[in-house]
Order: sequence, then C-alpha cells, then structure tokens
Amino acid sequence: MLSMTGYGRGEYKEGGIELTVEVKTVNNRYLDVSVKCPRIFIAYEDVIRATVREKLTRGHADVYVGLSDKREKQRELYLDENVAKAYVKAAQRVKELFPDAHDDITVTNILRYPDVIRQDENSSADDELLQALKTALAGALEKLNVMRGTEGEKLKADMLSRMDVIEKLVSDVEKRAPLVAEGYREKLEAKMKKILEGVQPDEGRLLTEVALFSDKSNIDEELTRLHSHISQFREICREKLVGRKLDFLVQEFNRETNTICSKSNDLEITRLGLALKNEIEKVREQVQNIE
Repeated sequence: MLSMTGYGRGEYKEGGIELTVEVKTVNNRYLDVSVKCPRIFIAYEDVIRATVREKLTRGHADVYVGLSDKREKQRELYLDENVAKAYVKAAQRVKELFPDAHDDITVTNILRYPDVIRQDENSSADDELLQALKTALAGALEKLNVMRGTEGEKLKADMLSRMDVIEKLVSDVEKRAPLVAEGYREKLEAKMKKILEGVQPDEGRLLTEVALFSDKSNIDEELTRLHSHISQFREICREKLVGRKLDFLVQEFNRETNTICSKSNDLEITRLGLALKNEIEKVREQVQNIE
C-alpha cells in the first residue's frame, strides 16, 4: 500500500555537472504532474512527466530540477542586430537634438547595451546532461516511493485497527437488533392496556402490529453486507494500489450504516450507528491519502 504523500531527492555530481531533482507529492483524485526546470530542459518536460507517470497513478506531483553546469565548453553568443541598430539610431537622434553633446558611441559601448549580446538560450541539453537528468530523476522517484511505502504501511495499520472497531460495533448492533421488536411489543401492549383501561388487548392484532414493525425495522441484510464489506476491506488492503477500491467500499459502508440508522427506531442502535459513522469517516479520511 502506498501513500499519495511523499518526498524524494535525487542528485548527479560528475564531470562539472551538479544536477538535483526533487519530487514532492500530495493528495489528488487524479494524477497531475507539474514540472519546473531550467530552460535547457524545457523540450524534455514531457519526458519527465512520462517518467513520473510510470511510478505514480494518483496524486499531484511537483518536480523541481536544479542545474549547475561547470564544464569547460564553448559558449555561444547571439548578436541581436535589430536591438543594436535601434540603439545606434536612437543615439543619432539624440545627437541631432543636442549637437553640442559629447558623442562617445563606440563598438564596445554598443556591445554593453542590454540585450545586444546574450548567450544562446535556445541551445538544448546534450547527452551528458540528459543522462544526468535521468539518473537524478530515477533516484528521486525511488526515494519518493520508499517514503510513500513507509507512510502507506502506517495508514494501513491505522485503517485495519479502525476496521476492528467497526466490526465490534456491527456485532453490538447485531446483538441488539432482535430485542427491538420485543421491546416494541411490550411498549405497544402497555400503551393499549392504558388506553383500554385494563382490558386485555387483542393478541392477534398485537402480533400483527409487531410483525409489521419488525419487517420495517429489519436490518439483517444491512448487517450481512457490512460484514461482507469488512472482509473485503481487509482483503483489498493486501494489494498495492487500492485507493479507488477502498474509496468506493467506504461509500458502501456509509450507505448501509445510514440505512440502519433510518430503520432502527431504537435509541441504542441509533447510538451505535452514529459511532459507526464516526469510525467510517475516520477511515474515509485515511483512504483519501492512499494511491
């Protein structure tokens, strides 16, 4: 079982290349991958996302790539001729407006003007940088999944312990359920005797009313399904990717419990039902963290 929350960091330091990749994941219904990287890797963002999707199926993942390239290599400079011409034209116009001003326009000065000369930003990553990126990303994802696995086991233990509590509450409801009809019969008989001022009520009619009540308040099917859900929950927890299955199953837990509370017509069963709903909600919150 894997948690959707985790963090992993991978590094590559060799031959003047220092590259780090950090991957942080949080809960999300679907898989969403956000990448922030130096411009040199922009063309490879889809490759980064595809690599992350091989390891994750749900959650929001933020991928941060940091690069320091200290290798000795030829730097490509780009001369923006249009910018240079614009500066010179503007200087000539200023000279026309102020003929007595000292003219210090030189080639060296023009090269120093902003954006006239800049490094080639369109250069792409070479094979060595791409290998560094793959290595660091693989390391980050491996550490991320180790953390997610550790956190997933903690979530699993917590949910299974709560499932034991849920099973105990269901058993308590099961023990209480047969007493509800008998309690209703006693209350109804006492009420009828009071109304009839001591006259013995019609036993046949009394039994009919009790039978109708028993049928309306019968929760045997809901209890059977809850026991089945508990068994399924424990079985699913043995698998690795269980988030969607458990999410659906918890909805079924809630549906059966709501039906029990609405049909019970008994304070004790209602109390147990509310306790059930409380535990189910705690499980549901944990399920939201599971991939």
